[in-house]
Amino acid sequence: MKRIDVVLPCNCATRTGCGFCRTIVASPKGRFLPMRGSVFIVDDDPSMRVSMNRLLRAHGFAVTLFDSAEALLDHGGFDKAICIVIDINLDGKSGVELRRKLAEEGVTAPVIYVTGNDSPVNRSAAVASGCVAYLTKPFTAQSLIDSVTRAAAA
Repeated sequence: MKRIDVVLPCNCATRTGCGFCRTIVASPKGRFLPMRGSVFIVDDDPSMRVSMNRLLRAHGFAVTLFDSAEALLDHGGFDKAICIVIDINLDGKSGVELRRKLAEEGVTAPVIYVTGNDSPVNRSAAVASGCVAYLTKPFTAQSLIDSVTRAAAA
């Protein structure tokens, strides 16, 4: 993935976020994606966080990692999230409970669930909470890339 920084004429004082100053990423298929924010990943498994981080960064996404629901909630900055990838089975709070809490706080970033414990109950709760994708571990790299790309375009 080749990263290209493009600076266009701009009148904003900070030269960030005005719509004219953008960082553009060329995707493997030759499309250009504006870097509008970060993919937030919440997973209590360090190896999953590292794997998803490497994969998404290799495909031009900025990524912010969290090891718990509490870490995400403490961080805030949800206006910077282009989507939130949440493990359904987190220590202390389920991913669906976290999604409900985010909705109560007015967070509108699209949510993608990942789980190693697929069940009709989990799937139904995830869909009812308004997720844009539900991936079962182990999932393919392409399924995560496609889900994040769709969520980022929404």
